[in-house]
Parts: sequence; structure tokens; C-alpha cells
Amino acid sequence: MTVAAAEKPQAAPVDGAGETAPSVSELTASAQNYLKIIWSVQEWDPEREPVQPSVIAEKAGLRMSTVSDAIKRLGKQGLVTHTPYGAVSLTDEGRAHAVQMVRRHRLIETFLVQVLGYGWDEVHDEAEVLEHAVSDELVDRISAHLGNPDRDPHGDPIPAADGQVATPQARQLTDCEPGAGYRLERISDADPELLQFLAERGIEVGTDFTLAAGAPYSGTLVLERTGQPALTLGAEAAAAMWASQR
Repeated sequence: MTVAAAEKPQAAPVDGAGETAPSVSELTASAQNYLKIIWSVQEWDPEREPVQPSVIAEKAGLRMSTVSDAIKRLGKQGLVTHTPYGAVSLTDEGRAHAVQMVRRHRLIETFLVQVLGYGWDEVHDEAEVLEHAVSDELVDRISAHLGNPDRDPHGDPIPAADGQVATPQARQLTDCEPGAGYRLERISDADPELLQFLAERGIEVGTDFTLAAGAPYSGTLVLERTGQPALTLGAEAAAAMWASQR
């Protein structure tokens, strides 16, 4: 969905460099989605840059031929660089637009949880729709109303209006050493059922715990919290969680 013609998008800063780029509202919803996917894929795994088209197709739920055509269009617009059948990288302008979309998405998620009482497992799909309809002015007002938060309900950083992104220092739980104390920094929102499971057990962003190894050969990890039952997690759940050492 595009903004109404009467709404004139405001220019947005490019990554704090003092220059401005056109509003992401000037792009189609499809282009907005592709740019957000490319940026988000590498956010918590920078070594994945540049991003393979097959990964974009998987995340978008589209055929490779559809994605390939879209990448060509984005390349002609100066938003990505790519080689035929090769990996895709965002240009500076493409990254600026992608960060604007991420900011929209995460502020909307935060608004839905904090103001409208949604559960953190309910907001992703709603934000996917609304992020294409809001104006830059509305996004800034949402941010101001919420006190300009820097993290969304899942712990993902909310980009600032100038494009700066303060990603917390955290590692996947599967990469953390058992026996140490940690603080939960981020939980992927890809699986609503996992979010429900964790919420029912009092696990949220900011939870402090000690990590212990599970039973031998089980591939599990155990979260131990003071005054709370221990929680055993399988590898899939642990891989969806990021923590910082206390």
C-alpha cells in the first residue's frame, strides 16, 4: 500500500551522514519488503553479507524467478548491487530505506504492545501490514509518544530517526558458555508459539539467568533463575535467543 497522494513524504537522514534520502514511502510495498528482508537477514549475522537470492526468496516466501526480477528492478533504482545469479548487497541509499522500514516495523510493534495491549507473539503480522501505510510524520509521533524507545518487545534495536542502529552486544544462546550468568537480550519473533511458550514461563527480554548444560547427548541447555523452576530448551529454541554475559 502506498501513501495517499496528498501526503508528501519528508526526507529522511541517511545513516547519520548529514545527507538526506527520499522517504521510503516513495517506494512500492514490494520494494520496501525486499530491502527490509535483505537488511534484516544480516542484522544479527553480519558475516552473511552479501545475501544470496535464495535466502531472500525463502524469507519472502516467493519463487526464485520472482525474486530475481525484483532484484533487477532494485538494481536499476540504485538500491542494490548484484551480479547475475550472485549475492545481493544494499547500496547506501538502499540501506537508508531498509533502516526506515525496520524503524517503522519495530515502532509499530512496540506501540501495539505498550499502548493497545497486544501480546508480543501477536504483533509481527499486524506490523507487516501497517508499516506500508503509515507516513513518516506518524512514525515520528509514535516514537515520541513512546518516549523514543531503542528496543522493540523482542529486543531488536529500533533505528533512530537519523538511521543509527545501536545493536546490543549479544550472542546466540547456542554460542554461550554454560556455567556463566547471562541476560536475555533478544528473542526472534519468527515463531509465535515459542514466544507464547516463553511468556507463559516468565521469560522475556531482560530476564537474568545462569546457563547450564542439559543432559549429555541431549542437545539441550538449561536456564536457571533464582526462585523459578529451571527451563530446559532444545537447540531450535536456544538458537532463537540472544544473551549478553553479566
